[in-house]
Amino acid sequence: MTPLALLRLLHLASPTLPVGAYSYSQGLESAIDAGIIRNEVDAQAWIGDTLQFSVARLEAPIFCRLYRAWQSADRDAMQHWNEFFLASRDSAEFRAETVQMGYSLARLLRDLFPRHILAEALPPTVSEASLAFPGAMAAACVMLDTPLEASLHAYLFAWTENQVLAALKAVPLGQVSGQRMLFAMEEKILDAAATAIALDDDDISNWTPGLSFLSMRHETQHSRIFRS
Repeated sequence: MTPLALLRLLHLASPTLPVGAYSYSQGLESAIDAGIIRNEVDAQAWIGDTLQFSVARLEAPIFCRLYRAWQSADRDAMQHWNEFFLASRDSAEFRAETVQMGYSLARLLRDLFPRHILAEALPPTVSEASLAFPGAMAAACVMLDTPLEASLHAYLFAWTENQVLAALKAVPLGQVSGQRMLFAMEEKILDAAATAIALDDDDISNWTPGLSFLSMRHETQHSRIFRS
């Protein structure tokens, strides 16, 4: 990877990227409210399990397919995997999050690069308002010429970092705990990327009912820091 591509990838993975990731907890806040997460050990276990059993087996492999679809300008594949991912969002909160973040990133790309890839290759049946976040991020990575494997690792690290930041705010935990968790998650991120790249289409799945129920519960939780 060239130094310029690395800089661009760091830019895309930065928590300052204005797509609103910081405002969602993806069920983590409900797990805290339910007493499942009470400390650093619990938070690390929760984030690691969600990464391994949900993100690595569904969101990450779909990101890879969307990256390749943008790269080859395959509109049918873009539409299929975008719709597949939206259909997998099994709570209103999960769906609203990915659509809002996808739209925000699409608008950012349009503002920064008037002739960006979305303007030229987005399928007619998929508008910026219905573009899931993995599709928008995959488009950004292709447009900025960051390699797939590196882009996937950055995507997974950004997801993990956002979950850690949510835990710091809501448990709450200190900054040292957050850094300790991020270092401890390195191997899990590498394993998640390897799983995502190796999965066949028929093996893409998501069976995390506890996470789904907690996301639904968050929509009516009496007190919330994060959006639902």
